[in-house]
Amino acid sequence: MKDEVWKRDEIESPCVKLCVVHPDARLCVGCYRSIDEISLWSKYTHEERAAVMAELPSRGQQLTKRRGGRMARLER
Repeated sequence: MKDEVWKRDEIESPCVKLCVVHPDARLCVGCYRSIDEISLWSKYTHEERAAVMAELPSRGQQLTKRRGGRMARLER
């Protein structure tokens, strides 16, 4: 009975604990959410969360790999 009290029928956060914001797209490179979506996630309704979750797969295409750093210098 105790476990039933704490169960919720909510969409879980897509966070993968890789919290870095892409400088151009302004999306988290781990979960593809915007800063606003991340901060408001706990206040979103089921429908709002579902809408964000539906968009996430297509957002990954907006992120491009950086070309630079040590590896780029070594290739020259």
